[in-house]
Amino acid sequence: MNAICITCGTQFAGAPKPPEHCPICEDERQFVGLEGQQWTTLEDLAGKHKTNMQEEEASLTSFSIEPHFGIGQRALLLQTPEGNILWDCISLLDRPTSDHIRSLGGISAIAISHPHYYTAMVDWSSAFNDAPIYLHRDDSQWVMRPSGAIRSWTGDTNRLPGGCTLIRCGGHFPGATVLHWPSGAEGKGALLSGDTIQVVPDRRFVSFMWSYPNFVPLSAGDVERIVRAIDPFFFDRIYGAFPKLTVATNGKRVIRDSASRYIRRLRAAAGA
Repeated sequence: MNAICITCGTQFAGAPKPPEHCPICEDERQFVGLEGQQWTTLEDLAGKHKTNMQEEEASLTSFSIEPHFGIGQRALLLQTPEGNILWDCISLLDRPTSDHIRSLGGISAIAISHPHYYTAMVDWSSAFNDAPIYLHRDDSQWVMRPSGAIRSWTGDTNRLPGGCTLIRCGGHFPGATVLHWPSGAEGKGALLSGDTIQVVPDRRFVSFMWSYPNFVPLSAGDVERIVRAIDPFFFDRIYGAFPKLTVATNGKRVIRDSASRYIRRLRAAAGA
């Protein structure tokens, strides 16, 4: 069986029984649920949940699990003339979802922002002709289900189909990554940020954290490095990790203003 952690949604390598521990949840950025370590499988998950599909804009479709499961993130399918890219991943791949994706041209590449969203990436890859999975090598220790489809990349940027670029920002994880889509937002450019750059409910701002559930902030230097990493790229819209959390316009200014606010509050706290 390929056990799936109920708290974070990570799928593990096949074994006769579930592991005793989930290293992703036991890491200080995450947590073990109040009821202790619990497991499910893709088959059990499909019996209790479904995938919600939503067109976010032309050539961009989101997928999320209902009712809420794991961390609750959305995956995003980005269509380009050179092949479709799945950005981030969810633990459930059901028949309606796979059929819909095939109707849109399938998946040519999978890229994931950070280990909390690795989830069932190997199942998604296998369902679409072993699509390559691009993960930054700095986070390779967190791969719980190895696969020959995984492509570990290094450095600060990596090109994908359709003129898209993976940008390593660090911060939340050493290899935490965002995806730049130059054709998004009606040609004004879009940033698919996961929670490397977290779109918050206000949506006039974003935020940055080392641990979101445990409320551990990043340093001013980490935030400044994230802003520098995305500065060379043009974009107007930001698609965050969670359903409906999208900065519709002025995304680059939003990140700069948010970073300035964040650093001001850090410095104010240090001087308190």
